[in-house]
Amino acid sequence: MKIAQLTAHSAERIDLPGPHGPVAALRTSAPATATVLLIPGYTGSKEDFAAVVDGIADAGLRAVAVDLPGQFESPGPEDEGAYLPAPLGKLVAGLVERLAEDGKPVVLLGHSFGGLVARAAVLTGAPVAGLTLLDSGPGALPEGQRREALRLGEPLLREKGLAAAYAMREEINARFPAWATLPVELKDFYRRRFISSSRAGLLGMAEGLRCEPDLVDSLAAELRGRALPSLVVSGESDDAWSMPAQREMATRLGAPFHAVTGAGHSPNTENPAGLLKVLLSEWRAWLHG
Repeated sequence: MKIAQLTAHSAERIDLPGPHGPVAALRTSAPATATVLLIPGYTGSKEDFAAVVDGIADAGLRAVAVDLPGQFESPGPEDEGAYLPAPLGKLVAGLVERLAEDGKPVVLLGHSFGGLVARAAVLTGAPVAGLTLLDSGPGALPEGQRREALRLGEPLLREKGLAAAYAMREEINARFPAWATLPVELKDFYRRRFISSSRAGLLGMAEGLRCEPDLVDSLAAELRGRALPSLVVSGESDDAWSMPAQREMATRLGAPFHAVTGAGHSPNTENPAGLLKVLLSEWRAWLHG
């Protein structure tokens, strides 16, 4: 059984320079005409893109997937405010500038919370060739099970730390039959990743998920002003931001919208082949006309 985050791939583990310390990344090394920078969501990591990096590389694009500061193997500051989308967006803009130093275009993709960060990067002037929002939304996470988990997890994180907060997450996950079918190796990875992350980072990102305003109109104006293409992609059964909400966001952006079948909130792990088919078709049009 293939485990998405633990999928074997050709990308090398590298560190990119960042203002809070090295930014952990996976980078493919095959010859490429452009770079795709992949930004993970809340509690995520670069490994969330393990199942797609080789497909991106096979299409002639360099894939660079990162851990944001405070996530897994990237250190971060103790200031919770540093983990809101706007300051993280400035950091990602800096990564884009560095990746663009070779003169090749950089396409930016943000998944979930990473989508809020990616749009902040574009709003701060990141020199991208295009923006993809994957299972992200116009603003704060709407009411539902995921937002409730943030509410329940905050006091545990503050009072008892990462291990206690993750134990609560496991108790919640145990209520769902799908959790019982996950391989032990993947459950172990989830736990190791969570407790290796920054408590301040998890708290700050959670605040961003609860409070981020709707900035779609500002983003649309920025994209139009710079003649940048954009794309919105959703798993057909996303349980974070609904597919209709994401479709409406795409309309407001003037962007194509695609739904990935057989996927929920994370097509990159749930149906990577279906996701790649959508992404590569759009990106080829952006980069080659």
